[in-house]
Amino acid sequence: MQKLIVRGDPGIRRGAVIEYDGKEQVVFGIDRQGDFHGPDEPQLWCTIGTEDEEATFERREYVPHWLDVDSVDAEVLDVVKDRP
Repeated sequence: MQKLIVRGDPGIRRGAVIEYDGKEQVVFGIDRQGDFHGPDEPQLWCTIGTEDEEATFERREYVPHWLDVDSVDAEVLDVVKDRP
């Protein structure tokens, strides 16, 4: 499980499947930043992980501050499947 900051809006929502770092990841949660007083385009602060980690996310059995953080532009993010 990790945090992914997406610069721009690729049109994903919670539950979407994206391809990141060579494998398919599920978007567990999204916080949208920068709509009012932020940069020119919004940032999506996503919590992503494999399907096996979804139960861990739902039960909050992790420490958010200890997750690895990466950032990517929305144009290079591959959306495999939008929300189920």
